[in-house]
Amino acid sequence: MFMDVVVFAGIATVLLMIGFFVGVAIFIVKDQKRHDKKAKVEVGRSQIGLS
Repeated sequence: MFMDVVVFAGIATVLLMIGFFVGVAIFIVKDQKRHDKKAKVEVGRSQIGLS
C-alpha cells in the first residue's frame, strides 16, 4: 500500500478515537467505583438510623 499523508491522517484519527473511548471508559469505571463506595456508606448509615 502506498503510504500517503491521507493514510497517516486516517491512522492517526482512528488511534485518537480509540484513545478517547478508552479514556471515557476509564473515567466511567473510576466514577462508578467512587459512587458504589458512597452508596454503601449511605446504606449503612440509614440501617443504623442516622439518616
